[in-house]
Amino acid sequence: MEKKDIYKELSAQARALLHPRFGWLSNAANLSALIYHNLPDLNWAGFYLLDADVLRLGPFQGKPACTEIALGKGVCGTAALEKKTLVVPDVHQFAGHIACDSASKSEIVIPVIIGGKVWGVLDIDSPVLARFDEVDRAGLEELVRIFTESSFKKCP
Repeated sequence: MEKKDIYKELSAQARALLHPRFGWLSNAANLSALIYHNLPDLNWAGFYLLDADVLRLGPFQGKPACTEIALGKGVCGTAALEKKTLVVPDVHQFAGHIACDSASKSEIVIPVIIGGKVWGVLDIDSPVLARFDEVDRAGLEELVRIFTESSFKKCP
């Protein structure tokens, strides 16, 4: 199956799985699991939530992770500060990279923005160099959009 098709399927599954009545916490946990178990070559997938000027560990799948990341530090903190998705082919070439898992070699971080403000980030790591590309960016940004629509709108 081509990568674009995997993301189409994941988007359909996310729409069926996530719902406002479940709340953001359950939705974040289920989206982390959906991504982690359906995308190949991952070693971590999950959320960091913004609390003042610190990203705090949220729902995730994978090995234990860093509990706090300062805003503007590492890939996660930089993506949150800049309010843009970062695709990092080689984390060892990213100035200030925070190594929560030494096996991670590439990373993609998508900010979760609600009402124009950063709520947190979706962080995904891989033990494979250059694992993430523009197809991943588009597919994961769509999954974050589904997450925000499913988690932060009023339940009818």
